[in-house]
Amino acid sequence: MQEFWQQIQSGASVIVAAIFFASASVWAGSAGDLQPRVPPERMEQAKSFINPFTVTDAFIANGKKIYEGKGWCAYCHGWEGIGTPSAGRTLPPDITMPTNFADAAWQAARSDGEIFWVLIHGSHGTDMVPYMPQYITDKEAWEVIAYIRTLGGM
Repeated sequence: MQEFWQQIQSGASVIVAAIFFASASVWAGSAGDLQPRVPPERMEQAKSFINPFTVTDAFIANGKKIYEGKGWCAYCHGWEGIGTPSAGRTLPPDITMPTNFADAAWQAARSDGEIFWVLIHGSHGTDMVPYMPQYITDKEAWEVIAYIRTLGGM
């Protein structure tokens, strides 16, 4: 009988671990991720930012290069943009997980202008720091945004 209970406890541990890891992997697409990162008093300004460039395959490809390289986006948001770190990087347990760019609900909720605003000002309440103009130019930001839109199937 004791062996039977040990098997049940062992199986329960496996189930709990599986649920934990599954929950952690989908965290970045949760409802908390859908909260606007632009303060309400700045939302009108953020939504007024419009991409002045023509989006082409080359424009998107350059955005991918910046996302994976110079912009360091992939190191936190992941190579697939799902909000989990790449390259063996781990995040402290008390950090707000990076945005899941592949989440359709997030893609629908955010305007390009809001993403651009976050690249300029950072995302308050998260570890996302301002990237413009310190690390990337305006054009590079729009290229990255165009690439991010491909991650959500847009």
